[in-house]
Amino acid sequence: MKIRNYLLLFLLTPLVITAQNEQSPTPLDAAERAEVVDSIGDILDRSYVFPDIGKQLQQLLDKKLADGAYDGITDPIEFSDVLTQDVQSVNGDRHMRVMFDPQFIQDMRSMEMSEEDSLRLLLERQMWDRRSNYGFKEVRILDGNIGYLKLNEFSHVTEEAGATAMAAMNLLSNAEALIIDLRENGGGSPSMIQLITSYLFGPDPVHLNNFYHRIEDEITQTWTLPYVPGKRRPDVDVYVLTSQSTFSAAEEFTYNLKNLERATIIGETTGGGAHPGGTQPATDRFAIWVPNGRAINPISNTNWEGTGVEPDIKVPASEALLEAQIKAIKKMMAAAEGPDKAQYEWAMTGLNADLDPVEVSDETLKTYAGNFGERTITYRDGSLYYQRGEGEIHELTPLTKDLFKVGNLTYFRLKVLEEDGEVVGLRGYYSNGRTDESRKNK
Repeated sequence: MKIRNYLLLFLLTPLVITAQNEQSPTPLDAAERAEVVDSIGDILDRSYVFPDIGKQLQQLLDKKLADGAYDGITDPIEFSDVLTQDVQSVNGDRHMRVMFDPQFIQDMRSMEMSEEDSLRLLLERQMWDRRSNYGFKEVRILDGNIGYLKLNEFSHVTEEAGATAMAAMNLLSNAEALIIDLRENGGGSPSMIQLITSYLFGPDPVHLNNFYHRIEDEITQTWTLPYVPGKRRPDVDVYVLTSQSTFSAAEEFTYNLKNLERATIIGETTGGGAHPGGTQPATDRFAIWVPNGRAINPISNTNWEGTGVEPDIKVPASEALLEAQIKAIKKMMAAAEGPDKAQYEWAMTGLNADLDPVEVSDETLKTYAGNFGERTITYRDGSLYYQRGEGEIHELTPLTKDLFKVGNLTYFRLKVLEEDGEVVGLRGYYSNGRTDESRKNK
């Protein structure tokens, strides 16, 4: 039995291209180069989201061909790269790209496969998505009860992808601030944007985005969902981390929240790709990914194409997480009193040390070594090490001149006590406010 499966072929494009590029393709000749240029130019003229730019691109490719710019290019991969640079040169649309992939084109044109082949490809795609955990790279709670979500793609919402998203958002549902890290996120599906964003608003519908589709000449809308499993957090402060590599759907998520004034954006200006589209075969061996739609934000009435999303706080991408943590802790600390304030001060001490690392001289460190009841501090190769009884040995990292982080422990710190310039003991500090002391052995 034969079945049609457009979506599956589209989703598997990266896998097919990888396999094709491992082979040695037949070299190009002048006739094929002309055929490719003519077909790609026609597709751009008919399909590109901006008709005037599509016509301009067609004319550019025709002129380059006539001027001999492509003469001598016989490697199909090189030709696809050169054409990609040319079609992106007019208005910088980084979504647009030319691909060499005969097998994928054959599959697209037939659009038919056996039920067995369809199931095999579906299982391969599911395995690929599962191995990437549907883009959810890291979910944890940072000091100060700050939730952290590192999301490397917006996967299409299937049953498993949706369950993964719901688990992540519910794990973070008790956090007092939320950091969403999109610094390595290159895009994905609006359906995952819709699901995750719905956790950040109440049950009343919120208009997120519009998309204009040139071929259908219609506009579609996306809104928050009326129901999500678990707790909504319309009250939690949200910080989104960006880089120059943040692109496409990741930019939409960022742009939506920025215009809705629902998040503080921290990091670098994003890549600038706001045009959805799809792959179209140009010849038997070449295809082009053509943007045939554009995002239209309901608040700004425009999008981020070519400009990217400007962060509210501009810092290098490598510094964005620390900047977000400090900003979140300072805000919570200003509103806190009593024991609550202590936990934020605990977190702030660690963050200040990350921001401005403390250096303690070897001479001073050596004076801290010794036995303190069942606690022992040793000096070795410029560092201090802590052990309690027969327990694990932890390296000490200075947070201040005499206060130390103990290995990777997040709940315990150690302070060296001095009297009249002499080390007399140690005080253990616990994140719940408890302390204990050990006097130095005589």
